[in-house]
Amino acid sequence: MASLETLSTANFPCSVLIARSWRVTAVLLLGALTMILATSCAMNPATGRGNMVLMTENGEKKIGEEEHQKVIDSMPIYEDEELLAYVTGVGNRIVGVSHRDDLDYQFTIIDSPEINAFALPGGYVYINRGLLTYTNSEAELAAVLAHEIGHITARHGVQQHARGKVANVVSSVGGVVAAVATGSGYIGSQISEVTSIWAQAGLSGYGRDAELEADSLGADYLYKAGYDPAAMIEVITTLKNQEDFKRRVTGEGGGYHGLFASHPRNDTRLQQAIANAGKLDSDQVLEVDDENFRNQLEGLLIGVSRASQSRDDRNRYYQTLLSYTMIFPDQWEVSETTTTVTAVGVDNDSLNVSAQRLQDNIEPRVFIAEKLGIKNLQKSGALSQYRLLGHTGVVETEDGGMERVAVIYMGARVFILRGSISNIEAAEEIDRQLLASIRTFRAIQRSEITPGSELKITYVQASEFFDFATVARDSKLASYPEETLRLLNGYYPRGLPEKGDWVKLVD
Repeated sequence: MASLETLSTANFPCSVLIARSWRVTAVLLLGALTMILATSCAMNPATGRGNMVLMTENGEKKIGEEEHQKVIDSMPIYEDEELLAYVTGVGNRIVGVSHRDDLDYQFTIIDSPEINAFALPGGYVYINRGLLTYTNSEAELAAVLAHEIGHITARHGVQQHARGKVANVVSSVGGVVAAVATGSGYIGSQISEVTSIWAQAGLSGYGRDAELEADSLGADYLYKAGYDPAAMIEVITTLKNQEDFKRRVTGEGGGYHGLFASHPRNDTRLQQAIANAGKLDSDQVLEVDDENFRNQLEGLLIGVSRASQSRDDRNRYYQTLLSYTMIFPDQWEVSETTTTVTAVGVDNDSLNVSAQRLQDNIEPRVFIAEKLGIKNLQKSGALSQYRLLGHTGVVETEDGGMERVAVIYMGARVFILRGSISNIEAAEEIDRQLLASIRTFRAIQRSEITPGSELKITYVQASEFFDFATVARDSKLASYPEETLRLLNGYYPRGLPEKGDWVKLVD
């Protein structure tokens, strides 16, 4: 029996696809497949060949719009308007020479250290902050965007969706035939069926042939936009080096769209695809000075950011001197001194945290009674969280109010948390919020990003004696600093910049 890939290959016209499907299935399946294929073959706008698709261009745009909303709802967005405007400008330059420049393209920077980019149908392009840090010129950035735009213009996501639909036909003939016979919307229902699988497919890639086609289209777009098509080789080489390094360190592969098994410079199909795009004369190259590119990447975060790390912790507080963190109730305003912090709610309910040296070896419950002088603790209970021990309870104040009190032992210190409840009518709800906040108290983890600890890109010009090993000794990068600096600058596993070349460092 012919494979499903045969049914959807771009190398045959629609009539051949339909004819082949007739020869490989039973009579019942023939009718269903023929009806679907007869209404689903379309000319690929980028390649000029017939492809099997199951949606119109308007349907494609609708899918993109809906899935884009899911992406921005579920993934952290890197909030830098100037950098986004720059990326959008480069992307639009590529769009202007593409096969589908009539789409309304939208570019988004995802706040993730992962080295990846992806696209959704209808003109939505995403690039991770992590991938941006590994590009070394505007032409390389343009190459990444051109590759993703190539996926859109060739409708690779839509084609993959069609192959999935055919697979469903083969595995459930009865249901398909019933849908066709009764007129229930088989083709028209795909919008309501899709989930984040579209973004997942874009992140994982579309298979070697589709990726090569996107490279080829991207190289053609680079040439027409005035960028050297060889930038496609350069950026893919950098990404392949990153994948090789990851495999050496962790034993695991995986990378941007499932990179080449061989080195890009040895991949004859890729080399031919780039060569076919053409070679620009020196006076045709659009960008020869990357000063603007460097200015945009200067200060870009490396690794995990606080924003992406604490995406769900909207009011998380870090006390770096005393090495603890906790989450205060939403919209409570936080103020601090060197060693204390107070969060205040809209009705002046508050939670104060202070610390003392732990002098005596006594239980937390006893500490509250003897050291804080609180004997009549109500709702009393032990705390055990994040390998920390403590105790908490509620006490009535002299003015008729209520106070949630807690002590938590961490290292050689005892942390005292006192929550004042001013709104007596809502005392139960406020106390619930206070206790929930107290239960988030924990030590800052070694790998956690705290205020002032984020690493950023900075550019310097290499001296005559520049050496990555020497620079790495003073780097703030915790793991594999020399290898990381080489990867960031495109000199992995060996090589050195020449005097005067711009080099990325990490501060």
